[in-house]
Amino acid sequence: MSAGTDNLIWRLGSDLVLRFPRHPAAAGITVREMRWLPVLAPKLPLAAPETVAHGEADDGYPFPWAVYRWIAGENADRAPPADLHAAARAIAGFVRSLRTIDPAGGPPAGEQNFGRGLPLLARDAEVRRAIGASEAMVDATLMHRLWDKALAAPAWTALPVWLHGDLHPGNLLVRKGRVAAVIDFGCLGVGDPACDMLPAWTILDAPSRATFRDSVDVDDATWTRGIGWALSIALIALPYYRDSNPVLAGMAQRTIEAITAA
Repeated sequence: MSAGTDNLIWRLGSDLVLRFPRHPAAAGITVREMRWLPVLAPKLPLAAPETVAHGEADDGYPFPWAVYRWIAGENADRAPPADLHAAARAIAGFVRSLRTIDPAGGPPAGEQNFGRGLPLLARDAEVRRAIGASEAMVDATLMHRLWDKALAAPAWTALPVWLHGDLHPGNLLVRKGRVAAVIDFGCLGVGDPACDMLPAWTILDAPSRATFRDSVDVDDATWTRGIGWALSIALIALPYYRDSNPVLAGMAQRTIEAITAA
């Protein structure tokens, strides 16, 4: 059994997984995955969760829940890819493929997907509060400067596209040294794809980051907004998880260090 921040996950036999939302917002995640993963997964170059059954809320349990096919592999934060350049190309191919899928009818970016795909300005107040709460752990002046630079990048003006929204190492599965699958589509939606630049700063080093940037095919403005997304997610997570989840807090700290070293 795994106790995540949004779901309780139980292995069932050798090939199934039970996923139970822990709170109402996570219940919405389950519903969106059941609706959209069958549409998206066949068009993606990496494996994605497959829903095989679902249960309804009742008096014994208040949220809809789901049964998924087990995907073999280790989380990339525990088993990093053997070749980061190959990983960069694989993840970039996944992101590019998402952008090519028809977004018609897809869930728009908003509160239901934690704002992934909205303009960065929507996160401004929360990010600045997080910087204030993390002054003992980060260079607050530098954080404000980097955040201001990201906010100044031109906004996304093209049509909304599909995005995963949460491509951190815990949601990438590695098998035989290679990135093989992407899991947890809880932030799935359509909007600005800049947030899917996240793996450049959460899993890759400087040389493979350059490979990712070349392969993912985005303009300078989207790349800069992507830095802002990675920074904002890390800054908000750092004080929030500092005491309750050292794994996620450590991931946030490493993300900030990667951005400041670039």
